[in-house]
Amino acid sequence: MKNDIFTVCLLLTLCIIVSSCKKDGSNKSPVTFDNGRTVRFILYTNQDFSNNNSIIHFLLFIKKGSVYVGDTVRSHILFDSAFAAIQIKDIPDYAHKIVVEKKVVGYDSAELTTGFIYQIENVGNAWHIDTSKAGNPLKVIEFNFR
Repeated sequence: MKNDIFTVCLLLTLCIIVSSCKKDGSNKSPVTFDNGRTVRFILYTNQDFSNNNSIIHFLLFIKKGSVYVGDTVRSHILFDSAFAAIQIKDIPDYAHKIVVEKKVVGYDSAELTTGFIYQIENVGNAWHIDTSKAGNPLKVIEFNFR
């Protein structure tokens, strides 16, 4: 009796699987998927800031395009991330560089703007910005802080 129930269940499952699979006889090209793009941020310094105790804040970002709406610039931020505030003397040398990689999916055909924005307390803001052309699978943003 148990074998009969098992056989019926197995046949029923097989029939459902076979009937749900349909082949399309057309020669449509397969769907291509966006492989994504990788942006690698590298931060270091080759300067001696051992006596500089000023506090610095770093922000990494990736954005798509800039569009003017009236007098305002609008962009689509895909990624942003802030480091914890550090003293300038603690920015690592090249051998101990900070490396952050971010994969961005869905924007293979778009030009991206990427980079670092940094603020030194009681001094001001500055940046290191670059672009990544459409179709470029890897963009390296290397920033030697000076």
